[in-house]
Amino acid sequence: MLRYLGFRVLQAVGVLWAAFTVSFAVLFLLPSDPVSIAAGADAGTPVDAAAIEQLQARYGLDQPIAAQYWNALSNAVRGDFGMSISTGQQVTDAIAAALPSTLVLAGTALVFAVVFGTAVAFLATYTRVHRLRSLLFSLPPLGVAVPTFWVGLILLQLFSFRLRLFPAFGDQGIEHVILPAITLALPTGAVIAQVLATSLQTNWRQPFIEAARAKGASRLRIQTRHALKLSSIPAFTIAGVIVGNLLAGSVVVETVFSRAGIGRLTQMSVMTQDIPVVLGIVVFSSTVFVLVNLAVDLLYPLIDPRIAYGIDRGGAASTEDDPTHDDTLLEVEARV
Repeated sequence: MLRYLGFRVLQAVGVLWAAFTVSFAVLFLLPSDPVSIAAGADAGTPVDAAAIEQLQARYGLDQPIAAQYWNALSNAVRGDFGMSISTGQQVTDAIAAALPSTLVLAGTALVFAVVFGTAVAFLATYTRVHRLRSLLFSLPPLGVAVPTFWVGLILLQLFSFRLRLFPAFGDQGIEHVILPAITLALPTGAVIAQVLATSLQTNWRQPFIEAARAKGASRLRIQTRHALKLSSIPAFTIAGVIVGNLLAGSVVVETVFSRAGIGRLTQMSVMTQDIPVVLGIVVFSSTVFVLVNLAVDLLYPLIDPRIAYGIDRGGAASTEDDPTHDDTLLEVEARV
């Protein structure tokens, strides 16, 4: 187990380094100069060339790219991302100020997504009404395909401007969170529904389901106590993808609904090519992503003890090659 944990930690460090390096390279390949953008030179505002050079030296942008990369990486390891080129604010302070609003939005959206995704998958695999079943199975692909900004604009037009049920903009109070959270939750909930529904369909064809039926268990009891529990493992696996979708979607949602947060900060920083802020946000988002995935890996044995058995043998967290897998599953799950 310790060997497995150490390997996963090394993988996490590698992901953080790769995200930082790729972001740094992309930002420096852009043709514009962040200092000139911040000073307004790109917009035609007359700016003293000496002042531009002084600012470039202040932020270390006059150094060779290799030196800039090493300084940025070594400072990032210590948690120091420097100051924003656009505002002069410490990057960590800017992220800390924007974080609470995004946490509220992402947390609310996650609750909506889990409820929506689980409900759709559960009903789609439980109902025996063919038309309703087909309708429910068509919802997840639709939710993934519809652009997030389009959903946000439709919700604004309908519930804010026409019905006037929710405020259109702002981030003060729970009423300002509902529409953005629904917009952000739709694609995430659709992914959960797709994965969970597929897993439920697969498990309904397993031998332990037939054994449970033979014991006299009702369809609802089998679905809730046996099939749903086992099917939650693949859905739990995509927790990292869900977090990534929420963080990426917040850029669009916070822009559409004019909310202050990490997403809006990212959008403004990319537009102004504010390198320190973008790098800070990338490292923060990557850290959240790898920590969530690491936590999921460590929680697997609590959900399914057979996975812990596979890890203890030195293998991956899988039961594919366990010859006793089907028999054990049949014995355990058929006890109703």
